[in-house]
Amino acid sequence: MFGILASTSGVIVGRTSMVSLTRDEQRHRERPTTMNIRPTTSDDLPALQVVLKGTELFPPELLPDMISGFLSEGASEDRWLTCELDSHPIGFCYAVPEPLTEGTWNMLAIAVLPEKQGSGAGTALVDRLESDLRTQGQRLLIVDTSGADGFAETREFYRKNDYIEEARIRDFWAKGDDKIVFWKAL
Repeated sequence: MFGILASTSGVIVGRTSMVSLTRDEQRHRERPTTMNIRPTTSDDLPALQVVLKGTELFPPELLPDMISGFLSEGASEDRWLTCELDSHPIGFCYAVPEPLTEGTWNMLAIAVLPEKQGSGAGTALVDRLESDLRTQGQRLLIVDTSGADGFAETREFYRKNDYIEEARIRDFWAKGDDKIVFWKAL
């Protein structure tokens, strides 16, 4: 027998089990979530500064100057994308064309609120960036990260998204902290 009963008591009966949920758990379970990737706007800055504070990727107060060229119409080729979950920004990525190359881009930053990491937001940001660049006839996307133990999950993220470790520059960031360059053909 299969059926679902929802009542004010919070009891849900399924195929073979009975689970008791609080009202808050019911609301959370019933609430659909929508993830959207779109170009970053100036309205996103306060939320993205919270992302930066949580991830410590770089100081949040640097963000307005970094993105100002992108937010000025036609002033920049840079790409800034925001990931929002239920209309709230939870992450972003930032990429620039590599000077003196043909169709090579560098993703300089990607960050997702720590409590939303593992939700697919980072992969969604990377997928959208790659798709946009591919549509524009770009060839390669590279990303630099640290070889330090604390960045092992970051390196694994890139590998899971089909990036190949292309280069290692020893002691680049600091003594004992190598720069790892990942590469992906678009």
